[in-house]
Amino acid sequence: MDIQTRTSLRFLLNDRLVELTDVAATQTLLDFLRLDRRLRGTKEGCAEGDCGACTVLVGRLTHGQLTYESVNACIRFVGSLDACHIVTVEALAAADGTLHPVQQAMVDTHASQCGFCTPGFVMSLYGLWMHNPSPAVRDIEKALQGNLCRCTGYAAIIRAAQSVSARNAGSDPLVAERARVIEQLQALKDGRRVDIGEGKQRFILPADVDDFATVLDANPGATIVAGSTDVGLWVTKFMREIGPVIFTAHLDGLRRITADDDGLTLGAGVSYTDAYPVISEHFPQLSELWNRIGGEQVRNMGTIGGNVANGSPIGDTPPALIALGASVHLRKGPNRRSVPMEKYFIDYGKQDRVPGEFVEAIHIPALKPGELFAVYKISKRLDEDISSVCGAFKVLLDTAGKVQAATIAFGGMAGTPKRAAAVEAVLTGSSWDEATVERAMAAFTADFTPLTDWRASADYRLLTARNLLRRFHLETTGEETIRLNRYAAVAG
Repeated sequence: MDIQTRTSLRFLLNDRLVELTDVAATQTLLDFLRLDRRLRGTKEGCAEGDCGACTVLVGRLTHGQLTYESVNACIRFVGSLDACHIVTVEALAAADGTLHPVQQAMVDTHASQCGFCTPGFVMSLYGLWMHNPSPAVRDIEKALQGNLCRCTGYAAIIRAAQSVSARNAGSDPLVAERARVIEQLQALKDGRRVDIGEGKQRFILPADVDDFATVLDANPGATIVAGSTDVGLWVTKFMREIGPVIFTAHLDGLRRITADDDGLTLGAGVSYTDAYPVISEHFPQLSELWNRIGGEQVRNMGTIGGNVANGSPIGDTPPALIALGASVHLRKGPNRRSVPMEKYFIDYGKQDRVPGEFVEAIHIPALKPGELFAVYKISKRLDEDISSVCGAFKVLLDTAGKVQAATIAFGGMAGTPKRAAAVEAVLTGSSWDEATVERAMAAFTADFTPLTDWRASADYRLLTARNLLRRFHLETTGEETIRLNRYAAVAG
């Protein structure tokens, strides 16, 4: 089938249709709003998706449903926003100056002081309010993980969020006019390939997944951008040239989730937010880890396939996925293959992926009856921090209490996410007791020679990895009450 091509980018910005034919592949949404459209309520703070001052809402039709999510405009590229609805803080107040309930709540509870961070907080709370008009404190805190305030502190902001819950969300414009916005976005989502620019400034939005395979096969040197939570920093912090670019966040075919008795299959474009409900249901041991991956904005943008494809040695999901026996489904043109997750990572910066090949999906096998599983993320900060060490443990015991099988994987301990083969060998066939664990702890030096960097020293990483094995043993045997608060971060 011939794919029709469009050479313009089209989206809604607040209440207006925007059509662009001249836009750089690396232009950020933040720069577009502030410099091109003079919408300066959206602030620039960190330029790396950490502070939340640039938070806006992006509405997108996915499988026919319109969902608004908070995103970091500083690392979101304009080119990824075709057929989306971008909502900035300027759109909230009424034409007569009446503040939106979320804005008024911030005023009433004295939740704003210098005001720099306030628009970002307002937009994050607005997104929360639309999804959950009566949030509990834990819901509010989760929604604000990606927003930093140095003035009022969070108590007044949480009170603002609680007070606005009494307001009627049905009267909100984004709720009341949902049918009209859906109709507009459906008209914009015309199924065409978008192809704009030339050379390093060229970017492409494939029409569908098959078209993506075709486009990438023809442009194997292109940079694939899904959520841009990592690639965005290549541009804003390292000033890297990444063009030509292929954007994939709009591809519904990469955002499919399949759950059956064999496990879960997550399309590479499934975001952390989209995956959370099914992950929590099938692998509840991953719930805490999931809630500590970036902030809400990062989880809304970032994809599981991107986290794996990037190959970072400190990525949050690979250790857990390796321990669970996950596999990576790869595609190049019409050809597909599958490799075990642990073999996908070859060396630092090198993965088992040839030019023109992309991660299409991740399959996670279901846990077998009796398998013990846990994952622990150790970082300097509780929220919005990169792992110093991340350890994942899966053990199957036989009826005699001996270890029938063990799979242990770590991030932050080597140039790639890596299994602890020597530790596993000590455990396998031995009793699941303290003596065995002590012997296994001594085997860590055979598996890992960690580096010292600003996140943690080599000695700290090695000691922490050993102690995580001990923690896993104690938590699974009940020999000692050490069920520490899982939300406590360990200083590196």
